[in-house]
Amino acid sequence: MVVPTYNERERLEHFLRTLEGVLRDARIDGEIIVVDDNSPDGTGELADGLARELPVRVVHRSGKLGLGSAVMAGFAVAGGEVLGVMDADLSHPPERVPLLVAALHETGADVVIGSRYIPGGGTRNWPWSRAVMSRTACVVARLVTPVHDAASGFFVLRRPVIEGVEIKAAGFKICLELLVRGSARSVVEVPYVFSDRAAGQSKMNHREAMGFLVQIGQLFQWERRERKARPTRRALSPEQADRLEARA
Repeated sequence: MVVPTYNERERLEHFLRTLEGVLRDARIDGEIIVVDDNSPDGTGELADGLARELPVRVVHRSGKLGLGSAVMAGFAVAGGEVLGVMDADLSHPPERVPLLVAALHETGADVVIGSRYIPGGGTRNWPWSRAVMSRTACVVARLVTPVHDAASGFFVLRRPVIEGVEIKAAGFKICLELLVRGSARSVVEVPYVFSDRAAGQSKMNHREAMGFLVQIGQLFQWERRERKARPTRRALSPEQADRLEARA
């Protein structure tokens, strides 16, 4: 799992210990890769200390270079054939990771996305303005992908999906970028509830929203020029997700 960080010191240790425990209990032989953008609060140094006792690798970058490029930097050093992304602030529930991995293997999909906008998914503790912005972004994203939550930052995929992919957007919509530019042929969405971060600063702001609109335009033009087929998409019902999670 690639975990981009910027000023996440307050929650990082609890998150890493929780995720490590989840992976161990689910018998998932995984590594956690923290990609820190030179956090001034000492997040990177804390991650270095935790890496001495947990299955954690730390990638230090020179500055705040963007979430999308941070994810790709993490993928570049990852050793697994299944790659994942999630936040360190516990807005993405670590206990849901085995479900995403199980869904990837069970369905044979190339990408499995934790989705807020299918039955069983949702958000908690969000201001209305952010909820509207997120919903609108996901509706607009369907101009280039059938996925209902293409703005999700919680997903797993098979390594071949990203081979040879050059992302153009450094912002936080890396999932959308990989869905369009990557080689995924099938995508599965599984429900989860996003809980608004209790610490740190949100990555969502109006500048990022404008950048997202530019990104959509670029992806739309690229898709038409490359005549790229869109992946098939399906969603697991809450009942299907519960049954699969019980077996994971």
